[in-house]
Amino acid sequence: MKTANQAPTWRSQFQSTGSLTRRMILTAAAWITILLIGGGAALDRVLVNSVEQNFDNQLEYVLTAMIASAEIGPDGEIRMNRPLGDQRFLEPNSGLYWQITGKGAMPFPSRSLWDRALSAPANHNDQAVHFRNSNEFNDEPLRIAERAIKLPDSDIAWTFMVAQSRGSLDRQIIELRSVLVTSFLLLGLGLIILAALQTFYGLWPLRAVRKAIAQMRSGRESRVTDALPDEVMPMVNELNALLDHNEKQAEESRRHAGNLAHALKTPLTVIMNSATAQSPDLADTIIREATTMRRQVDHHLARARAVGRRGHSHSRAQVWDSLESVERAVSRLYSHVRLDMAGDKEIAARVERQDLDEMLGNVIENAAKYGGGSVFVTVEDAGDFVEMLIEDDGRGIPEGERERLFDRGARLDTGKPGTGLGLAIVRDVVEIYGGTVRLEESEDLGGLLVRLRLPKATS
Repeated sequence: MKTANQAPTWRSQFQSTGSLTRRMILTAAAWITILLIGGGAALDRVLVNSVEQNFDNQLEYVLTAMIASAEIGPDGEIRMNRPLGDQRFLEPNSGLYWQITGKGAMPFPSRSLWDRALSAPANHNDQAVHFRNSNEFNDEPLRIAERAIKLPDSDIAWTFMVAQSRGSLDRQIIELRSVLVTSFLLLGLGLIILAALQTFYGLWPLRAVRKAIAQMRSGRESRVTDALPDEVMPMVNELNALLDHNEKQAEESRRHAGNLAHALKTPLTVIMNSATAQSPDLADTIIREATTMRRQVDHHLARARAVGRRGHSHSRAQVWDSLESVERAVSRLYSHVRLDMAGDKEIAARVERQDLDEMLGNVIENAAKYGGGSVFVTVEDAGDFVEMLIEDDGRGIPEGERERLFDRGARLDTGKPGTGLGLAIVRDVVEIYGGTVRLEESEDLGGLLVRLRLPKATS
C-alpha cells in the first residue's frame, strides 16, 4: 500500500527522452566535426601538394640548368662548361647536391657531396623527370629530381640528379599543418558555440510556452496569449483549442447535471407528496414517476456519452447492422408493424455504435408507435454525410408543431405511453456529432418523415 510520500507526482508519470537542447547541440557538434575533419584533410592534401610541387619545380629548374651546362670533354668524360649559380653546391654537406652518372663512367658529383655519393637509380625507359624521396644519408632525408638523357657525341645515357635536404620542406609542412589545425579548431569551437547559442535562442519560445502553462495551472492565466514564432503558433493554437474543448465539456457536464437535478426534482416531489398523503394509488404513482426519472437519466447519460466521444476520430458504426438490430427489437415490441429497409448496406457513420442504436431506436420506435402499421427506412450516401429517411403511414404532424416535438417532455399524442424525451435525445446526440435531424412530410406514405444526417466515416 502506498503512503502519501510514495504517491507519484505528475512529472514521474511521463518518461523523458532527454534534453532537446543537448540533442541539437550534440548533433550540430558531430556534423561540424565531420565536416571540419573532412575539409581539413582535403585542404591539407592540397596545400602539402602545392608546397611539394613548388619544391620540385625548383629542383627541376636546377636540373634543367645542369643539362644545359653539361658537355662531353675530349677524353670522353662529362663536364660542366659553366658552374651552377647556387653557392651551396660548392659547400660540403650544404644540403644541396648534384651528381651525374653514366654506365661505365665514374660519377661526376658536386663539391657539396664531399666524400659521399648519390645512389644511381634504376634504368629509366624515358627521358622524363622523376622525383623521389631518399633516406640514403642517415642524418639527412633527401628529395631527388633525376632525368636520363643522351648528350651529343656520346652513346652513354647519362643520369642527371639534383638532391636537396627535405628539412626545409618538412618544416614548411609542419608549420602549415600547425596553422591549419589551430585555425580549424578555433573555427570548430566557434561554430559549436554558435550552434549552442542558436539552439538556446531558437528553443526559447518553448520556455515561454512552459511558463504560460504554469501560469494557467496556477490560475493566473486561462490561455496562452503571448506572441510566438510561426513554427510554435500551431502548437499553441491546438493547446488553446484543447482548453476550449475541455472547458466546453466541463460546462456541458455542469449543465447536464443541473438539468438532470431539475428534471428529477418534480417526480421526486410528486412521490414524496403522494407518500406523505398516503395516497391510495401510491404504487402506480411511484412506477409512473420512476419511469419518468429513468428516461431522464437515460437522456442525460446519452448526451454525456456522446459529448465524451465526439472528438474520437476513429468512431465508426455500420448503419445497416444498427438498423437490423433495431428492427429486431422493434418487431418484438410492435409485432403488427411492418418495417422495410432499403439503400446502401455498406455505408458507415462516424459515430459510436451505441449512440447510433439509441438514435435509430428512438426514431423507429416512434414511427412504429404512432404510425399506421407501416415503416420504411432508406439509407443514402449524401457526400460527406449518411442520410437516413424514416417514414411512417400515420397521421403526420402539422408543420407548425414539428419543431416543438424536439423539446423535452413534448408530446402531441398523450393517449399512448411515453415521456416525450425520445426526439429530444435524438436531436441532442445528432448535434453533438455534427449532424442534423428534421421532421418533414412523407410523400410516399403520407405520414411523418424523419431526415437524419450523420457524418460519413471514411474507408
